[in-house]
Amino acid sequence: MEVETIHKPKPEPEPEPQTIPSTPLRKIILVASIAAGIQFGWALQLSLLTPYVQLLGIPHTWAAFIWLCGPVSGMLVQPIVGYHSDRCGRRRPFIVAGSSLVAIAVFLIGYAADLGHLFGDSLDKPTKPRAIAVFVVGFWILDVANNMLQGPCRALLADISGSDTRKMRTANGFYSFFMAVGNVLGFSAGSYTHLHKMLPFTMTKACDVYCANLKTCFFLSIALLIALTILALTSVPEPTPEVVDEEIAPAVPFFTEIVAAFKELQRPMWILLVVTCLNWIAWFPFLLFDTDWMGREVYGGEVGNGRLYDLGVRAGALGLMLNSVVLGCVSLGIEILARALGGVKRLWGLVNFLLAICLAMTVLITKLAQSARHGAVSVSGAQPPPPPAGIKAGALALFALLGIPQAITYSVPFALASIFCSNSGAGQGLSLGVLNLAIVVPQMVVSVASGPWDALFGGGNLPAFVVGAIAAVLSGILALTMLPSPPPDLPTAKNARAAAAAFH
Repeated sequence: MEVETIHKPKPEPEPEPQTIPSTPLRKIILVASIAAGIQFGWALQLSLLTPYVQLLGIPHTWAAFIWLCGPVSGMLVQPIVGYHSDRCGRRRPFIVAGSSLVAIAVFLIGYAADLGHLFGDSLDKPTKPRAIAVFVVGFWILDVANNMLQGPCRALLADISGSDTRKMRTANGFYSFFMAVGNVLGFSAGSYTHLHKMLPFTMTKACDVYCANLKTCFFLSIALLIALTILALTSVPEPTPEVVDEEIAPAVPFFTEIVAAFKELQRPMWILLVVTCLNWIAWFPFLLFDTDWMGREVYGGEVGNGRLYDLGVRAGALGLMLNSVVLGCVSLGIEILARALGGVKRLWGLVNFLLAICLAMTVLITKLAQSARHGAVSVSGAQPPPPPAGIKAGALALFALLGIPQAITYSVPFALASIFCSNSGAGQGLSLGVLNLAIVVPQMVVSVASGPWDALFGGGNLPAFVVGAIAAVLSGILALTMLPSPPPDLPTAKNARAAAAAFH
């Protein structure tokens, strides 16, 4: 009699972590280069648009409210675009749409005076309401378009980096480098007063030399952005999106999804958000008032009264150029610095202390400049001269030194967000949009609160800088003590499971 042998089924082996293939570095660089076109436009906004809106007749006090468009659109647009790009698994359509909207916005801004005159504005009146209306519409479209571009660009970089965490950090380092390139191009173009001669048609009856230079600068920026976008998107294939089973994962309204995203954030992302928030509370006072600090505190000038303030602002613009050069150089060496200091977590923490020292040094430079002015006036009794060469050199060195922590701020938090959300299974677009909230909310708080805070201590920019230094110290401490280290660069099956367990 035969005995039937019963074979017990063998236990299925535990599935190995899926490794997504990464894209060659040259193609990652092509996608990262889009940042140069984006930042070219941002630099032009910072250097040219505030004087331009006042030429159209918008009072200086109201001009500040226009700049709230950036954080407001960043708070809404980036999470929404990130959510929808995750749902459809595509980034390139949003990048194309953003570039197209930038072109429309640039036309509206550049031709605001001409369109206003066409619709009935008088050239003899200082206030041009129709031109202001066209400008404000164009300005808001430009900020929305720039925010539509940045999130999907960084998400695409994370997508094509695959599971290689080192390549994610390198990709964000190159993005930071091209931001510096865009800054240099934008500040250089904005400071050259004869650029309009390249495009003579930009100067019209309603558009003077300054306006014509603005047009020309924006035309150059959109040409660069469109060229880089076409080159990157035609040369770099997008990873094949996963098909979402609608019965398993039905469509969820955006605001429900964003609330759920916050509820499901794991500890590493929450700590990253807190560290980023404190970091940007430290940065924004200086980013908003750096040239004003040079004009007021270092050169001792007053807005609209005498040449000292204008000289200080020009010196601050030179400082921004030096800052951008250092930013670009350091961005290319972030991986080397991270290895030398024991990882990106420690690198970010230490440069936050450097940021705090630099912000505190603004107090010393200001006091030295005030002492030099007081001594010069006591001796000669005349108007105070510009600061001595040593003080000016110290201030410019401060601008340059700040390029080091700025390079880390523009790359490491975004790389960590991409790595953390990859380990938790969250979408890149929505996760980077959530990280952007930790940037724009502090910007709004600083924009609204810094003026009254400075006035409480007698005016000037130093009180806000001191608060920034304290926030930088807190950010550095949290980064070093509480922020988790990212998983290994090339995980084996064993340590990949351990890394995934640490995030759950």
